[in-house]
Amino acid sequence: MPSFLLVDGMALLFRAFYATAATGQFMINSKGMPTNAVQGFLKHMLTAVNYFSPTHMAVCWDMGSATFRNELFEGYKANRSSAPIEMVPQFDLVKEAVEAFDIPNIGLSGFEADDCIGTIAKASSTASSVSILTGDQDMLQLIENNISVILLKKGFGNYEVHNPDTFYEWKGITPSQMIDLKALMGDTADNYPGVKGIGEKTALKLLIQFGSIEGILENLDSLTKTQKAKIESAVDMLHLSRQLAEIKCDVPVSCSLEEAAFQYDREKVKYMAQNHEFKGLHRLL
Repeated sequence: MPSFLLVDGMALLFRAFYATAATGQFMINSKGMPTNAVQGFLKHMLTAVNYFSPTHMAVCWDMGSATFRNELFEGYKANRSSAPIEMVPQFDLVKEAVEAFDIPNIGLSGFEADDCIGTIAKASSTASSVSILTGDQDMLQLIENNISVILLKKGFGNYEVHNPDTFYEWKGITPSQMIDLKALMGDTADNYPGVKGIGEKTALKLLIQFGSIEGILENLDSLTKTQKAKIESAVDMLHLSRQLAEIKCDVPVSCSLEEAAFQYDREKVKYMAQNHEFKGLHRLL
């Protein structure tokens, strides 16, 4: 069966940028272009390629900051500052670098990269073994028998790979219950509150006991007085948070296995690397 690696482009790019930006290593080339994020992204991507040996690949991207989630909740991701100035020119540069490997760049205005990844993963899982490379635990909700999630750990080449069994061993719930877990807890990074005062430990306990948000709401009288009060005061936000937490898997994007076949022209990649003065890429090819 083909192995299809879906890459969360933004997760890798931002991780790579901040790993070097903290010490001011922006790796500015002779054209005045900072390249630290792109070079780090390529190192992450190619290290994973060498480790997991995919036969097919695609990279998914956010396309601007506004999505349908902002229409649902005005405060969604409102706590995030603008990208650093050294990062801005690297958004186009990284797509050019990915293109040099003949890997599809996929994104859709109004949706997040997560939604594109979820849609393609579900559509591809009957004909291929799908792996999602990311640093974002939100993706764990997508795990199925033929879809695994590879979480990047600190450094390069360090991974935590999750399938339905390992996820259950870790959290005690199924991957699809991850959506309700996020809805209960909220998400400080995405700036939605969930139920104030309900943390991961309590949320997991409630989901293990009652199965879902609906199950919890049907059994409010079985909760402690404090838990019941917290949830009753936030029912509308709980339902809204669930909508914000759920990755949409039916957005209008597609990527066939034929399009995603991973094979590249070494000379084309070499030219791209030399043109932008990327260093050390040859060691990963």
